[in-house]
Amino acid sequence: MAKKQFKTESKKLLDMMINSIYTHKEIFLRELISNASDAIDKLYFRSLTDTTVSLVRGDYEIRIIADKAARTLEIRDNGCGMAKEELESNLGTIARSGSFDFKNGDEPKENADKIDIIGQFGVGFYSAFMVSEKITVTSRAYGSEEAYKWESEGVDGYLVEKAEKEGFGTSVLLKLRPDTDDEKYSEFLDEYRIKDLVRKYSDYIRYPIRMMVAKTRRKDGSSDDNPEYEEYLEDETLNRMIPIWKKEKSEVTDEEYNNFYKEKFRDYEDPVKVIRQKTEGVSDYIALLFIPARAPYGYYTRDFEKGLQLYSSGVLIMDKCKELLPDYFSFVKGLVDSADLSLNISREMLQHDRQLKIIAKALEKKIKDELQKMLENERDKYKEFFREFGTQIKYGVYADFGVHKETLKDLMIFSTSMGDEPTTLKEYVSRMKDDQKKIYFAVGDSREQAELLPQVEAVTAKGYEVLYLTEDVDEFAFMMLHDYDGKEFLNVSSDELDLGTDEEKESLKAENEAAKEMLGFMKDAIGDDISAVRFTNSLKDHPACLSSEGALSASMEKTLGKMPGQENAGIKAEKVLEINSAHPIADKLRKLYDSDREKLNKYAKILYANARLISGLAIQNPSEIGELVTSLMIDE
Repeated sequence: MAKKQFKTESKKLLDMMINSIYTHKEIFLRELISNASDAIDKLYFRSLTDTTVSLVRGDYEIRIIADKAARTLEIRDNGCGMAKEELESNLGTIARSGSFDFKNGDEPKENADKIDIIGQFGVGFYSAFMVSEKITVTSRAYGSEEAYKWESEGVDGYLVEKAEKEGFGTSVLLKLRPDTDDEKYSEFLDEYRIKDLVRKYSDYIRYPIRMMVAKTRRKDGSSDDNPEYEEYLEDETLNRMIPIWKKEKSEVTDEEYNNFYKEKFRDYEDPVKVIRQKTEGVSDYIALLFIPARAPYGYYTRDFEKGLQLYSSGVLIMDKCKELLPDYFSFVKGLVDSADLSLNISREMLQHDRQLKIIAKALEKKIKDELQKMLENERDKYKEFFREFGTQIKYGVYADFGVHKETLKDLMIFSTSMGDEPTTLKEYVSRMKDDQKKIYFAVGDSREQAELLPQVEAVTAKGYEVLYLTEDVDEFAFMMLHDYDGKEFLNVSSDELDLGTDEEKESLKAENEAAKEMLGFMKDAIGDDISAVRFTNSLKDHPACLSSEGALSASMEKTLGKMPGQENAGIKAEKVLEINSAHPIADKLRKLYDSDREKLNKYAKILYANARLISGLAIQNPSEIGELVTSLMIDE
């Protein structure tokens, strides 16, 4: 019998599908199982209105048979089967989908929207040619006495002829390609590999996927001293069929959710939070999300890949769909299952992202709301969460020019001078004194370091609360926020810190003017690393401190200098050495200016080095400072 040719641009299109459309060869098993599920679906839905169909739902199955000796893999179903004409039209025309026709034409309109058919593009079947040198499809339509066989070795065409088949349904028999140095096609005959692929892609197909698997048992009569074992075959169902996310919430325990998370996402700890969302309307989907207890390995590196698993009617389409999560919620793990997705012909990518954007927006709001509830109702749990993922939330405030700051600002918590418990910005503002106009913060590598800044002592002495920022991103996030509830942020190390009365300000201005020449001398002694030296009344007991002029603080300079490629970029804050006008050191400096300017030169450099250390900055010339301290000790 002469071969028939495919009805489309056969060779070119088939070559493209086999070599380009599908990213991974293993996907072929997912496609064939999905097709088998579709065939059973059609017969099952037919049974709802056709009394001649006697099967009940529990009678259906998909069976996999692997024969290593013959190098064949067979996928069987007891679905609707195909007549000769259907074999030719469905398999002889690439991109013709019987499932699509069934959903959009063969069924009455009132039933069409209720039918959840997985395969709608008619090309999944041809993915099997990626691993097969020959494919034989034997099918017998339900209610027919005749069976037909469709056979093809690829682009050269196909044959359709009568065949023998016991019972209705379809069998797809693959003759696998020979192994090469680069490709080991025989892996798809391995029992464990097949089970792994079924669990990965088709675990939630609604019908049982069965296979005879090898088991080991102890032989009857063997002794305890010398036990003997034998292998036997046992029929095993490979898939779980009912996804945990499709069960009613009341049917699933917390332990079951936790176990599912740990198994599915390979974590050893229970998640901090389980989020379940089912939405119907503009876009129908179910989401099952988890917030991990710990940041995964490599989370804060460029190599980390965010994304949720994406399912379409229980079939895994993408393992990491990054479009479903914003970067600031990239720590969330989980999945989304939707039958509404517009997939491309390979079912590996989406044709357009409109539905994804709708789902992503809804998920973002849901995650934010759940975190907010945890913050308000489970504070200890939230503190643990924020310790692991707070940095990412703060980056979200700063990133993209602050576009997301309104979404995230109330999720941040910070250490505070008010006590050991961290606080939100909302809580801080609610405690502000009536005369307080700014939200004060101090920056350090740790709470203890920030707490020891000289300016902190002066601010807290006024009864004002100070937030302690200990991460590099913190100050940048505040800079992007600018204010909270109309209250602007102010770094206590800023030259804008002003705690004095009008009278005190006038007095300080006069004092600086009177000491103008001395302060200029000290500035010249220190060099260009600072922009000025001046007296201040914003310190309590400390002799001196560093402050910054302008938007770039000394701590921000330090952070930017640590970034790759910025070590020698010349990014510098305008630093000012401020001297406590009420401290004994002020009188000492005045006397030295009149009597011993060489010693004043040394004092200026030591005071500056000391102020840098207190601010958490490195001393630029430690050897010189050490010698200066030694010489002053000898002089004394």
